[in-house]
Amino acid sequence: MSKTKGSQGVGLYARSNRRPVLYKDFCASDSLRKRYWARNYVGWPRFSSIEPNDTHKLLKKLEDTQKVRCIITQNVDNLHVKAGSRRIIELHGTAFRVMCLNCDHKICRYYLQDVLDGLNYNMSATSQMIRPDGDVDISEEEIDRFIVPACENCGGILKPDIVFFGDNVPRQTVDSVKYNVEHSDALFILGSTLTTFSGYRIALQASNAGKPIAILNIGQTRADALANIKVEGRCSDVLSRIFTVDKKAECKEC
Repeated sequence: MSKTKGSQGVGLYARSNRRPVLYKDFCASDSLRKRYWARNYVGWPRFSSIEPNDTHKLLKKLEDTQKVRCIITQNVDNLHVKAGSRRIIELHGTAFRVMCLNCDHKICRYYLQDVLDGLNYNMSATSQMIRPDGDVDISEEEIDRFIVPACENCGGILKPDIVFFGDNVPRQTVDSVKYNVEHSDALFILGSTLTTFSGYRIALQASNAGKPIAILNIGQTRADALANIKVEGRCSDVLSRIFTVDKKAECKEC
């Protein structure tokens, strides 16, 4: 099962013309990294406090009833984990972990927030608009004053453990996706246009393996031609009906 980026006109990406930074730019530019971490720092308290919605909770219930083998998500918000799902592949990583580009040392994002609090105790910026990776808008003055720590292990560059545009999905993740697609009965794509190839590739793998594909989304997706079933609608509305029908069927069997 694949749970990826938002439907047409739905979600923060669809409502904003901003896009995350490119991987090569993040690695090459001190000023860009300062800008990224300053904005991420301000947005983190709100971003990290967001709770799972009905779709996340319904997928957890379907997992509990053995209807879902694995959830593959392009989102980095940790909401499937918060909802209690256990078999999750985070295709693009997670914003809740930070890695070093030099030694690959990893730390918890909550821990980094404490470090940033100590270094930037005079920071007073706030923002109402928050993007899917925790990015917000703040003033240039706040960015200029912001202090970014180096890796405590080796002094290297810290980066969120997510796949930026222009970066590659780790081979281990790609292999895990392939294995789960091959060992599943079908692929159910939820709330994704599959614009990025990393998501579309999953649909191609399922199609090549002869697996049935169902898509639930608002608007067109890149994999519509591969689908056996396409339903237009909001994920929570449709999934709640599926779960209700499934429970009624179980009652009749009893």
